[in-house]
Amino acid sequence: MGVNLVKGQKVDLTKGNASLKTLVVGLGWDGSNGGDTIDCDASALMLGENGKLANSKSIIYFGNKKSKCKSVVHQGDNLDGAGSGDDEQIVVDLTKVPDDIDKIVFVVNIYNCASKGQHFGMIKNAYIRIVDNSANNELVKFNLSNDYNNMTSLIMGEVYRNNGEWKFTATGEGATATSITELSKRYI
Repeated sequence: MGVNLVKGQKVDLTKGNASLKTLVVGLGWDGSNGGDTIDCDASALMLGENGKLANSKSIIYFGNKKSKCKSVVHQGDNLDGAGSGDDEQIVVDLTKVPDDIDKIVFVVNIYNCASKGQHFGMIKNAYIRIVDNSANNELVKFNLSNDYNNMTSLIMGEVYRNNGEWKFTATGEGATATSITELSKRYI
């Protein structure tokens, strides 16, 4: 069991853990709207040192499952969030992340939220966790407990480089973007 984080907390992933090469970023949630399932979609945004998207293919999601450099790979879309454990996973091979990528931001948005009248106030047990893939060992977990009523997307957390080490920040920021395309505009 890894370290449980609070919003805004930062943790070093690779310092003292030089063997860490591949992360599994697990995102989970439970939610329904009067019996209508809520389809949440996890995505990763690869940002350069300026905090901007590196290019148009730097958004990894169900429609673009693999980064051009193959360092970030989405494991597939879960349409209803049913069951226990991670609902969606994104694998990050730290050894393949290009030098011009300084940060990978992990977000979740609700698919067709506007037409269905859905928001994250209807979601329970939302979390992001980082697992050392080779050891299958959970390093950190961040349970989102804030009130996200009327928020239709969440910036869950970010993995970033700092002085040659990889770190993680538990972000937990709500937003009203209704799609990954709209949410990604803040990073252009």
